[in-house]
Amino acid sequence: MIKLRPTSGHVLVKPVAEVAKTKSGIVLPESAQEKSNEAEVITVGPGKFVDGHVRAPEVKVGDKVIYKESWGDKVKIDGEEYELVDQDNILAVFEK
Repeated sequence: MIKLRPTSGHVLVKPVAEVAKTKSGIVLPESAQEKSNEAEVITVGPGKFVDGHVRAPEVKVGDKVIYKESWGDKVKIDGEEYELVDQDNILAVFEK
């Protein structure tokens, strides 16, 4: 369990691991791998203050999301890499 609470309208996500092999089994070097912009929501801040009111987050823990590339701040917690993104940079939630 992560002991981190994002502030305001921030969301902590864990990016989906990139595929290191092609379908035929060829291992790709790190420089050839595409960065995924899919992630799982790990924890969510209380909401963003807008026009005098707190706007509740649109995502919840466990959601699978797509977020804008290069809009997250990378953080390392217990050796694991995460990204801290603004809720406005989350573009979509995968339906279950």
